[in-house]
Amino acid sequence: MSIGPKLMMRQSQALVMTPQLLQAIKLLQLSTVELQSYVEAELERNPLLERDNRADDAPIAPAEAGPDIPATAEPGDWAREELPADRGTLERETGTDFENAFPDEAVPDQTVPSADSPFWNLAGGSGRGMSLDDDNPNIEAYVSAGTTLHAHLENQLGCTDTDDLTRMIAGQIIDRIDQTGYLTEPLDGLAERLGVPLARCELALSIVHGFEPTGIGARDLAECLRLQLRERDRLDPAMAALVGHLDLLARRDFAALRKVCGVDEEDLADMIAEIRRLDPKPGLVFGTEPIEPVTPDVFVRPAADGGWQVELNAEALPRVVANKTFYARIAGKGREGGQDKEVRAFIDEAWTNANWIVRSLEQRARTILKVATEIVRQQDGFFAHGVAHLRPLNLKTVADQVSLHESTISRVTANKFMATPRGVFEMKYFFTTAIASADGGASVSSEAVRFRIRQLIEAEEPGAVLSDDAIVERLRAMGIEIARRTVAKYREGLGIASSAIRRREKLAALPRAQAS
Repeated sequence: MSIGPKLMMRQSQALVMTPQLLQAIKLLQLSTVELQSYVEAELERNPLLERDNRADDAPIAPAEAGPDIPATAEPGDWAREELPADRGTLERETGTDFENAFPDEAVPDQTVPSADSPFWNLAGGSGRGMSLDDDNPNIEAYVSAGTTLHAHLENQLGCTDTDDLTRMIAGQIIDRIDQTGYLTEPLDGLAERLGVPLARCELALSIVHGFEPTGIGARDLAECLRLQLRERDRLDPAMAALVGHLDLLARRDFAALRKVCGVDEEDLADMIAEIRRLDPKPGLVFGTEPIEPVTPDVFVRPAADGGWQVELNAEALPRVVANKTFYARIAGKGREGGQDKEVRAFIDEAWTNANWIVRSLEQRARTILKVATEIVRQQDGFFAHGVAHLRPLNLKTVADQVSLHESTISRVTANKFMATPRGVFEMKYFFTTAIASADGGASVSSEAVRFRIRQLIEAEEPGAVLSDDAIVERLRAMGIEIARRTVAKYREGLGIASSAIRRREKLAALPRAQAS
């Protein structure tokens, strides 16, 4: 056996992630806001990429054919799909050279939103910015930024008459206050880190406690409430005892609270009302981050034949084209010898990138429409009858139907929203786990089970509050097999208290004569 260097030929297959493929993957998983920002940056960077100023209702044309990139897409009205009432399979198929080229990677678990997730108003805007020269200017773009919490506290610190060391410590304390107004670092840890006595840190903290809004710099909820009560001159011994036993208040154990505070039922009710008028998170009044309205990527509307019409939101689609005329003029000068190699290389690269961006944007929209249409087909019971008819659905089911990889479905449904007659939902909302049926029939969606649990609890009477075991029996009578610990987990996820706490709350809400 000889030992030495050898030349060997080997044939193998490997997936090559080209820059264009990476760009297509990146665009696919971007939200509408992120996509708008990305396109704006590319418009500034690439001289051959420009906005498409055609009418909004015009069909989107395919990318211009360049010397290296053929235009394989065909123009047409592809931005709309209609599902017939018989839930037939999709007839439209779109294929590209990169939509199924994603690696066989691990697909992240689908996080199921709770049943009480907020629904956003469809009037929340289109995400389309406008200038003052437009007929309907976007006024929000010209609103000045408000004062932040830290800036507000630092301004007050600058007006405080104290020594430099205490001012420096107070500045460090302000830096450790979160957006809700609470001090996040223990005071003894701050003293050790700064190398100063703990008493000096307590002095600095007392100065911060005197700033507006009242309750700022508190280390826990009880201290926050005490600071606000002290300012209102309401921190008497009875109120101090109430604030010191917030756990009893959370459990609505009024008998124990009356004993601890030494007051009667009427005084306790007044004290609790006073507590409820306080602000448990005083720092949030300075929240200056703008709330971005949700821009739906897809609209779902009832069709004339009883089915559903799935349509892309044209306002959410960036309209860009590659300027073929400008490229031909510049490339022609380059062939005549008027440009050096670096300029010609830059122009060719800009042209290639512009074409790929146009094609990637178009294929992104096509893929979103294809996946959204299949989701509507799978969940037609939800659209027709509500959450109780939501079916179990996973990524693989949709991937098999639309001939895409599961990782592609995961990217498509991330940060994408669907506007329906029942509200605006994230596409991931429709992917839910399955709960077995008690009678051996079809399984039930976990989201539908959450909805039924909420219905049962909302309908219960004060004298007949349902325990988790009772809810299990009610669901079993409906044909849903579920464990008690699963009911408890879903109930806690919905933010619903235990049966004991609910019973006390409902009895406390009744008139005194009726409760007795």
